[in-house]
Amino acid sequence: MNGNEVSSPPSIIATPGPVRVAVVGAGYWGINHVRTFARLPGCELAAVCDSEPKHQKRALGLAPAARQVSDYDAVLRDPSIDAVVLATPAVLHAEQSIAALRAGKHVFVEKPLALSVADALAVKTVADSSGRVLMCGHLMLYHAAVLRLREMVQSGDIGEVYYLYSLRVNLGKLRQDENAMWSLAPHDVSIILFLLGQVPVSVAARGHSYLQPGVEDVVFLNLLFGDGKMAQIQVSWLDPRKERRLTVVGERRMVEFDDSHPTEKLRIYDKGFQRPPEFTQFGEFLTVRNGDIHIPHLDLPEPLLVECRHFIDCIQRGQAPRTGAKEGLDVIRVLGAAEKSLKNQGIPVPIEAD
Repeated sequence: MNGNEVSSPPSIIATPGPVRVAVVGAGYWGINHVRTFARLPGCELAAVCDSEPKHQKRALGLAPAARQVSDYDAVLRDPSIDAVVLATPAVLHAEQSIAALRAGKHVFVEKPLALSVADALAVKTVADSSGRVLMCGHLMLYHAAVLRLREMVQSGDIGEVYYLYSLRVNLGKLRQDENAMWSLAPHDVSIILFLLGQVPVSVAARGHSYLQPGVEDVVFLNLLFGDGKMAQIQVSWLDPRKERRLTVVGERRMVEFDDSHPTEKLRIYDKGFQRPPEFTQFGEFLTVRNGDIHIPHLDLPEPLLVECRHFIDCIQRGQAPRTGAKEGLDVIRVLGAAEKSLKNQGIPVPIEAD
């Protein structure tokens, strides 16, 4: 290799047979991974790792054949375990991911990948040189409605995207190791970056701690993109209603994704302003167009099942996942800048570049 050549990371090592998986963390969300991997073709749920007896008991009911362990290091030392699924507190994600990759395991780590850009970069560096799959649990990018919405954006069906705004609130599960932004906003940030295919140039964030000192329970984020697009995100676990909505306002159409609705996930509004080819008065230049509202029929497989199947497929085929280390790092870049803005009265903070 000469001085001008850059070495590429090793390709992912395929595991063609059944993948032996260990789920680490069987609590509030991790138990869903236990349920899913226990019935997923192409893999064997070999172990569940959790130190809480009540979590182990519940996991045993869903996966009686899985070995119950309480020591994460024992999972890493087990040569029969091909992959680990980390559904542990966010503060542990980076350290546990790196340890698993260095132990030769494929890793599915729940969002967020880390709680700082430095830690996320460290995970990506290890993942890129490991020859193993590192997949981030950005669940919404495996949702059929989000995939349809992305098709609409990329095909130009709604025209040029002007701006987006999202609402993710509920009266909720309080956390102490992360604020509402780190707990909830990764979903919306990942969706917005996925839809637009770009990372914002800056972010501004304001929030407040009403229930726990130093832990913001409500946060407002504003993302500015290089081409002038904007996105607004509101997250809170202190709200009277549970809402999960994202609205995309485009040149030709506007689309609302409502994940709280049991069946009508997408509403397409044929509304907007139109510009006639010729006009004589300024008032005639822009006219409101009120068209129909279309609710498309969508097959709605469980997003977690789709996500877990994708993880196993990537391991067996030696392919990079849809939500790999880069995608996870991009989300952390946004949230890391938002955290700086949050601590500095909402001043806009540039997003750190690669």
